[in-house]
Amino acid sequence: MTRPADGCEAAPGYVGKQRWVIVGLLSLGMIIAYVSRANIAVVLTLPSFIHSFNLSDTDRGLVNSAFFWAYAGLQIPAGWVVDRYGVKAPYAIGFVLWCLASASTGLARTATELVMLRVLVGGMEAIVAPASITWIRRHFVEQERGLAVGLYMTGTKIGPAIAVPLAASLTMVYGWRPMLALLGLGGAFWLIPWLLLVKNDDKQVDARLAQEAGKEQVTFGRVMASPVTWGTVICAFCYMYFVYFCMTWMPSYFVEQRHLSLSRMGFFTFFSFAGMATTAALAGWAADWMIGRGGNPVTVRKWFTLAGFGIACTELIGAQSSSLTVALVFAVVSLSGLGLATANYWALTQTLVPASSIGRISGVQNCSASLAGVVAPLLTGWLKQQTGSYNAPMQAIWFILALGAISYMLMMREKYAPRARAVEAAA
Repeated sequence: MTRPADGCEAAPGYVGKQRWVIVGLLSLGMIIAYVSRANIAVVLTLPSFIHSFNLSDTDRGLVNSAFFWAYAGLQIPAGWVVDRYGVKAPYAIGFVLWCLASASTGLARTATELVMLRVLVGGMEAIVAPASITWIRRHFVEQERGLAVGLYMTGTKIGPAIAVPLAASLTMVYGWRPMLALLGLGGAFWLIPWLLLVKNDDKQVDARLAQEAGKEQVTFGRVMASPVTWGTVICAFCYMYFVYFCMTWMPSYFVEQRHLSLSRMGFFTFFSFAGMATTAALAGWAADWMIGRGGNPVTVRKWFTLAGFGIACTELIGAQSSSLTVALVFAVVSLSGLGLATANYWALTQTLVPASSIGRISGVQNCSASLAGVVAPLLTGWLKQQTGSYNAPMQAIWFILALGAISYMLMMREKYAPRARAVEAAA
């Protein structure tokens, strides 16, 4: 079986179960990050909040998307910082700043202040994905990477799964301002185990990987010119468009279109994202098992990803149904099914892209994913305001998912993997 990228395996640098403990810590960090970005969706369902800030549906979409303006724009710079300065210190600094910014959102008095604070939270969280993905790429071999990424990515699903019911409960008891402060500052305890457990070993691991590779390094320009990179970019946008719709507008859809109470809305939102988290971890493990038994990493992870996109398209069935039960079932099934793609589309990027560029490419990939966070809330709000219903936004989701699946199928191939010129000539 050929190695499509740089041919080397990651050198762990940790003993025993330490690596898996760090993966759990990375997942917890992502949970805290998603709680900070998802809690505003609950506030935007409150009539009193909407009236006090005089928000239209388009304005609500604007507030939901504001986080992603800086988050998307700083992904590539954050990837460069990780490649240059390592994972531990940049992640810790960004973590402290986003917790403070998130807690400060409860102090907003005008819509402008609200938007500015959301932009600040997004900018500080930009370090999360490049740092986490880079750490996993450096410390896990191919046959372990799907499970490692799957466990880490469960944080992206558990975060919104618990954020919505938790924020709803705290809002009902204390009000929305104290809720934002509590959730913002509460996550800071994560820093204690991070500073104690994680090593500053990035340069040593990179040097070992380069020595094991024994070949010319691939330039970042050649990586960016590869169809693999652009297949990753398109897939990430389309995948996250659906996720960010569910995170920012699904609570309002449940309340306004399906007439659920705030508590029932939180319940079904939890099960949608919890189902996705479970599927992501199991799919990552299953793909690793198949690869360990001789399966081609590119083929295995690619088909898991395409299957996830196919199941996600079933959301349109629930959206078109007049039955509340059918709508709720497919809301859970479609998002849970997309979990088949979660670990595998991230892990496949690591398989096909050289280790020396993984921080920046993770930034590029997450930049595209974050742009979906800008577009999904805005386009959904605009379509809803123009049509008066959620039908058009749901149809847009199906079209975007289909586009992502087609792009991934055509572009994510071993022959398109970026290689150094010397290696390419020898091949």
